[in-house]
Amino acid sequence: MLQNTGKLAGRTLFITGASRGIGKAIALKAARDGANVVIAAKTAEAHPKLPGTIYTAAEEIEAAGGKALACIVDVREEKQISDAVESAVQKFGGIDILVNNASAIRLTGTLETPMKKVDLLLGINLRGTYLTSKLCIPHLLKSKNPHILNLSPPLNLNPIWFKNHTAHTMGKYGMSMCVLGMSEEFRGSIAVNALWPRTAIQTAALDMLGGAGISNQCRKVDIVADAAYAILTKPVNFTGQFVIDDELLAKEGVTDFEPYAVVPGNPLLPDLFLDRLFVSGTTPAFESKNSSADAAFSGPIGETFNTMKGSLNAELVKTTQGREHPGVWYLDLKNGSGSMGSGEPPSKADVLMNLDSDTFIKMFKGSLKPTMKLMAKMNKSKL
Repeated sequence: MLQNTGKLAGRTLFITGASRGIGKAIALKAARDGANVVIAAKTAEAHPKLPGTIYTAAEEIEAAGGKALACIVDVREEKQISDAVESAVQKFGGIDILVNNASAIRLTGTLETPMKKVDLLLGINLRGTYLTSKLCIPHLLKSKNPHILNLSPPLNLNPIWFKNHTAHTMGKYGMSMCVLGMSEEFRGSIAVNALWPRTAIQTAALDMLGGAGISNQCRKVDIVADAAYAILTKPVNFTGQFVIDDELLAKEGVTDFEPYAVVPGNPLLPDLFLDRLFVSGTTPAFESKNSSADAAFSGPIGETFNTMKGSLNAELVKTTQGREHPGVWYLDLKNGSGSMGSGEPPSKADVLMNLDSDTFIKMFKGSLKPTMKLMAKMNKSKL
């Protein structure tokens, strides 16, 4: 894990959605250096199921060695953000770093997404990020090494990341487009970057919404906090980057990622918006390079494919119009009468996944929820 260096001592971070989860983890990481942290979030009173408020977060930050200012902020409300920014400047003398962490999620299709939810997604993710940045930038320009960090994904235009949840993708990509534009607009003056986790991250909200056992397939918030720390301690010429947490930490010298796992050694759920989903715990069962679309297969995975193969027909393909490609086994339910087998598929797969044999079998038996089914439950804000 990445060690603190003291480089954030005395610096002021304005973090949206910092009352719990990833936002609070970034705040605590900075606090261990002796940083000042503005907790800009909505939760002023305890949630019946989600622990933590802006005030309990402030207590933890100060216990960790930092100074805290708790501000009630809905990032859709310009006056609340403006008041919090002014309070931060009065208390700490300025703002050095902005972390746009506040986010809302709803993974539903166009017809299933009420306009009220569309307004929420765009209001918090896109407009909230843009507005908070706009109000903080005049103060960031006075800092010696200012940073804006958005918790948002790379701008991946693969249609698969749009077709099932267009509104959500528009909101998250809006945050990323702020990085693309502002990093050029303020190049040389303010570093503007994005950070995204490789895997699902365990938080209280995920535990509540994802069901029993989901957290065992996640990494801890510490990996995102460590990656954020690595970015925020770099000079201002590190800008316009769309960073994946473990890729950056590997470059920073981290070689053992098992301590970041909730359960070391378990397969990990991949996050959205990344085409190639590298998940730890893969086994030789997915390493065959010989294609055998028409052969009978042996072993537990092979038997699963044999069963599915007997059910393939043109009507099923017409109904599903989708394809799964786990490792070097493929299942094509999109073209012609369908096909399946091991080795490379006859046409380009929409999704590539690596997972171990046990996870594969559990997923197709229905005892393990696929990632998209898990994420689709997260229909509320991460504030």
